[in-house]
This record gives sequence, C-alpha cells and structure tokens, in this order.
Amino acid sequence: MNINVQDYSNVIVIKLEGVISVEAEEALKSHITQSVANHRKAIVFDMTHVQFIDSQGLELLIWVRDYCRLSLIQFRLAGLDEHCLKILEITRLNKEFNCADEVTDAVKSLA
Repeated sequence: MNINVQDYSNVIVIKLEGVISVEAEEALKSHITQSVANHRKAIVFDMTHVQFIDSQGLELLIWVRDYCRLSLIQFRLAGLDEHCLKILEITRLNKEFNCADEVTDAVKSLA
C-alpha cells in the first residue's frame, strides 16, 4: 500500500493506494497518531485508488475512527469506488463512517 500525506492547514488528507490490509497498519497508525499529536482538526482518507479492503483493513479503519473520536478529531472517508462501498454495505459498516463522494467535498466540509 502506498500512503501519501497532504496537509491542508487543520485538515490532513491521507491518500491511500492499493489494498487496505494488515500490511498498512503500522504506517497508517503512525500517520494518525502524528496528526493527532500535531493538533489537526480533521483527517480525510482519500480512498480513490483503493482496490480492496480485507477484514483486517476494516478493523484498521474502525481503529482509526475510534482513535479519532477519542481524540476529538473528525474523520472522513472520501472517493470510495463501488467495490469498496459494497464491502462497507455488506459488513454494515457503511453507517459507521462519514463518507464523501469527492476528497474536495470532504475537506471543504471540515475546513
């Protein structure tokens, strides 16, 4: 998984590419904890180039959501393709995440 971080003042956009799985866990948790430590207001995961989310990847997304809630940081998923949306629907996690169609919409809603 490739991870690219973009800083928009108080909003961090983490662009993910590939498969969200256990292999991404350490790097993603590091970016999240660093963003919280830097007193960011919100975090957006740009999921535009994510092809698949496995069960451990879903657990990782839940961890990020929960960590952000405990840290009073807003968290959004953006740019999910039809396949990833279906995974969230099948697992009934689609109602657990705040999602935006476009990354720019998510950033604007948090700025």
